[in-house]
Amino acid sequence: MPAATNDAQPQLLFVDGSFQELATEMAEYLKSEDAKQLLSKDNANKEEVLAKLIASSGAFSTVPEKEFTAASNLMIYLVLQSTDPKKYLPALCGNLAKPINGSPVLGVGLSLNALTTVFNLLKPSDPIRARVFMEILKFLKAHSMFDNLRTYLDKLPGWLDAWGTDEEVERTIYEQVADCALESGEEQECYEFLLRALRTFDADDKEDLTSDDAQRLSLRAVKMALLSNTYYLFQDLRAIPCVQALSETHAVYSQLLDIFAEQDLEDYNDFNDEHKGWVEKENLDQEKLHRKMRLLTFASLAAATPSREIEYAKICKALQISAEDVETWAIDVIRAGLVEGKLSQKRGMFLVHKVTYRVFGQKQYRELATRVDHWRNTLQNVLTVLHQEQVNAKTQRERETQELERKVANANNGGHGGRRNEQRQQRERTDNDD
Repeated sequence: MPAATNDAQPQLLFVDGSFQELATEMAEYLKSEDAKQLLSKDNANKEEVLAKLIASSGAFSTVPEKEFTAASNLMIYLVLQSTDPKKYLPALCGNLAKPINGSPVLGVGLSLNALTTVFNLLKPSDPIRARVFMEILKFLKAHSMFDNLRTYLDKLPGWLDAWGTDEEVERTIYEQVADCALESGEEQECYEFLLRALRTFDADDKEDLTSDDAQRLSLRAVKMALLSNTYYLFQDLRAIPCVQALSETHAVYSQLLDIFAEQDLEDYNDFNDEHKGWVEKENLDQEKLHRKMRLLTFASLAAATPSREIEYAKICKALQISAEDVETWAIDVIRAGLVEGKLSQKRGMFLVHKVTYRVFGQKQYRELATRVDHWRNTLQNVLTVLHQEQVNAKTQRERETQELERKVANANNGGHGGRRNEQRQQRERTDNDD
């Protein structure tokens, strides 16, 4: 869905003829008797003629495949001759979005090409483009064609700025993108654009934050985050002002979000006891929520353990599982990307290598400080041992040196004594000879 690259309105170069001639041709093609009647008069009013042609444009869904593109291009060209095209474009786009009845294979592609032609023939800064884009989004959602949109999502913020859209239109477009992504099974893209939609509400306007639309979108995002198999961190969501406003309008949802953001399985069980049947009433999946809470509790336990070694018994108690299930949950928490580590079955320990903090506030700073103190004490102990070993090694070397010197001295002393004995014995033999 490429955008025009300059601010001049493009033209369909192959269209030739006056408005009267081209409109008459289109009226004949669409079999619009009202339009033909108006065009039969001299100086027919252009806007009235266009209104009649638009009213008959639903016939595009019945035309032959090979004629659709040329006919739709001519219709688009005629509408763009209006002094106020935005009066006609939504209805025209709605009719062009209906694939040709007798074209199950090519019909969808032909309709999409017609819609993108409308989009590309408008000036890049024309606010009407926003309305056309919304029609395209509806079409893509209806036919699960999110991939056709994906490569243009990076351009969307720039387009919205160029169109000068207000917050409401911007929000609508972001939500439609989210809907289109969800229809195609793209959960991550859906959630991202829901958050963008939520950020369009005025953070300084309490009435805006607590409006029906704000709360509807907030609840949608919260439910999606809670039930997702891939989202385990909720800080970005909780930081959005209209989500924070749920504490006033939907306090139970706000409480549940807080539990999943930074609390543990025991807190979740207390929540269920306090609000019996609420999860089922809200059509939330209890099994999914319970499993997710166990994984998050495992992550919190790993983050709060200074030694980075967690006994099986602690895991069993925190997750409320049997010892036989520890390995399964360890594998699951690693797959979820919350913790990296390995099991030591011989020692009955889970060895933590890396952990993802669910939140990072005062509590986590205290835990980090505790861990740093533990590491410092460990390093000090290691340094003490190394220093003592150095002292021991030095003492040992000194002993060995002294021992060696003593042996050398003894050896030297033993050699001199032997020579003196030989000399004495030699003198004694000499005296005897005499």
